[in-house]
Amino acid sequence: MRLLALAMLLCACAGPADAPGTSLEVYAAASLKDALPDLARAFERAHPDVALRLSFAGSQVLRLQLEQGARADVFASADAEHVRALREAGLVGDAASFARTRLALVVPRDAPGAIGELEALPRARRIVIGTDAVPIGRYTRELLRRAAQSYGEGWRREVLARVVSEEANVRLVRAKVALGEADAAIVYASDVSADVREVPLPHALQPEAEYVAATLRRSAAPEAAGAFLAFLRSPEAAAALAPHGFSAP
Repeated sequence: MRLLALAMLLCACAGPADAPGTSLEVYAAASLKDALPDLARAFERAHPDVALRLSFAGSQVLRLQLEQGARADVFASADAEHVRALREAGLVGDAASFARTRLALVVPRDAPGAIGELEALPRARRIVIGTDAVPIGRYTRELLRRAAQSYGEGWRREVLARVVSEEANVRLVRAKVALGEADAAIVYASDVSADVREVPLPHALQPEAEYVAATLRRSAAPEAAGAFLAFLRSPEAAAALAPHGFSAP
């Protein structure tokens, strides 16, 4: 009886790690939260012996976790800078650009006509952007630098003077507008949702918002990680990303 009880206890305690197959831990930028599950399902259909576990946060937060020893197999960043830093630290192996998106100016849904173009942005009393450590924050600052060449340096200073909050990821930036806590914000076009309104940005001012993925050198499943990295570059992945506002690199 004691042996039977012990066997039953061991079976009850067995978790996913005890199941056959391979589990891949994917650290991904918060802006991929809507799109990446579609890619994960498509990859798992083609690789039924591999299960993907997705963790989302700001790219800079995920980079810090990896630098501090967090275990992951693939890192999908919203820019190349964080992947480059991990490469210099000897933490990542193969890397590839797999998607692009553009920036979008968003305002509250229930405030029609308040701001109709980028040049009018200084009329906003409360602007929210990303911190300069997060990709959306760096892209936003590049957008403002480019816009200042057309609208003047005083325009850029006025915009920055109205920034009331700098957030750690793009989802938090968008939430401030959706909740009525900001009058305008810069997000990725792939993050424009039904609870905000997009104001078109001049195409010529758009920075290159590029997503880069890399395999981790300490991955416990390097072959599966490499297969997922290759899949991210495939036409099937591009087709799954397109409805979410991403284009091929």
